[in-house]
Amino acid sequence: MARFIRKQAKPGQALDTPLYLEQHGRPMTRRDFLAQGFRAGAATVMAGSVLSLFANPRNAHATLSADLEALKASCGIATQGAGKIPFIVFDLAGGANIAGSNVLIGGRGGQLDFLSTAGYGRQGLPGDMVPSIANPQTGLSDFINTELGLAFHSDSAFLRGILEKVGVGNRALINGAVIPARSENDTGNNPHNPMYGINKAGADGSLLTLIGSRNSDSGGNSMAPAQMIDPALRPTKVDRPGDVTGLVDTGDLIGLLSQQDSVAVMESIQRISDMKLGRTSTGVQRDEVIKDLVRCGYVKSADIADRFGDPSSLNPELDPLLVGDNGIFTRAEFDGDGEFRKTASVAKLVINGFAGAGTITMGGYDYHDGSRATGELRDLRAGRCMGACLEYAARVGVPLMLYVCSDGSVFSNGMLDDSANGRGKGVWTGDNSATAASFFLVYNPGSRPQLLGATADTQARHQQLGFMRPDGSVETAANPAANNVNLLVETVVLNYLALHGEQGRFSQLFPTHGLGNATLMDSLTAFAPIVQGRI
Repeated sequence: MARFIRKQAKPGQALDTPLYLEQHGRPMTRRDFLAQGFRAGAATVMAGSVLSLFANPRNAHATLSADLEALKASCGIATQGAGKIPFIVFDLAGGANIAGSNVLIGGRGGQLDFLSTAGYGRQGLPGDMVPSIANPQTGLSDFINTELGLAFHSDSAFLRGILEKVGVGNRALINGAVIPARSENDTGNNPHNPMYGINKAGADGSLLTLIGSRNSDSGGNSMAPAQMIDPALRPTKVDRPGDVTGLVDTGDLIGLLSQQDSVAVMESIQRISDMKLGRTSTGVQRDEVIKDLVRCGYVKSADIADRFGDPSSLNPELDPLLVGDNGIFTRAEFDGDGEFRKTASVAKLVINGFAGAGTITMGGYDYHDGSRATGELRDLRAGRCMGACLEYAARVGVPLMLYVCSDGSVFSNGMLDDSANGRGKGVWTGDNSATAASFFLVYNPGSRPQLLGATADTQARHQQLGFMRPDGSVETAANPAANNVNLLVETVVLNYLALHGEQGRFSQLFPTHGLGNATLMDSLTAFAPIVQGRI
């Protein structure tokens, strides 16, 4: 039985206050500054497609003339992206708590195969808040919430933030899975970022391929697995609305003429050029290749003017679904918090199809400062940002896979923080990679994603991919992902493919993968497909 000590905890820090941690030396690297909140986190986006100019972007139709429209496919111009599910990563820099106090993780039987009281205490839950306790009046636990399909602790700060932003009806269209998996504390060498793998699985876009909040190979705090990195796709930095609107430059013609007239002029230029190309020779050996490059250049220019002649159409600040009286963020929230502006920018690009996948890096999650309040407030804001992405996907009407990871984790020694923001929970005492986990949530407009398995017991094991020991630490022998971050990323990519019914392509795309045979990969897959190939 865990012993919980009630004493005065250190006061919690404000949301953006840098963390001076006695257990760590002076911050020296960018990663140190980000994890401890001395440097703001930012957003990474992996570009996808051109969809947010329309009320229902997945049914969008451009308005180029029919002859130019017919040339777009041969020129490699995508109007609806690669047709894959939008994908967003939340990279919480510093080692955030995920297991127990946020997402419930249990033993071999799944999330509700309860751990010991001491195990939950290690994860920050006092004995009177553990999920195994039943309300004597109802016989049910008051500390389990399954509104999102995935079981959260009912007082999870992530959950409270998500539910603030996601409408009640849309909650029933979300499901998720959790992966207990160790990752090292306070190091930028954790290859958590799956974006290159998601791109290889098919997510791509018409504006950019990868964009990111940091000038790194992954675009975020955590690295990408070395074997997945494609140097040609190194991210372009995007972390605010101005970065989004600056992605497109249609030149000086738009401004001198209306958008419609500018497109008509560019179409005419293309036709005149095409006529001349048909009557002349370039004089080089690969004549047709040169002509195709010229021809497609004019088509692409006309297409950009057609779709992006008004760059403000990309601006998340001007999207009433995102910002304003009826928006997900109020004007005060958007203006007052850079994390909300960052989230809105990424959501605008990814969910509307301008981007296929993206990472939102949030700093300050190395929050073991002798209080619980600091972590609760930062987890709450992260939850609001997660919820905003899910709700925006619902409002736009497209599916979304949202993945949450952090470099390492924290533990509690049983001392409680009884302050208003501490909520009577265990103080975060220090780093502990053994309590680490990642999770993902999937929104599907048609119906809640269905777990694999014919029985409730089997489904529970697909919702929790791996398990923890009774003492609240990861069972590292549970599956390949449990003790290898590279294989954790492979597991996430496998699940992304499975949502499209394409898990059979995994071994072809990643022939040197470490997830084992088909049977083992099936056990690492959470959901039945929600789309078939394209959406």
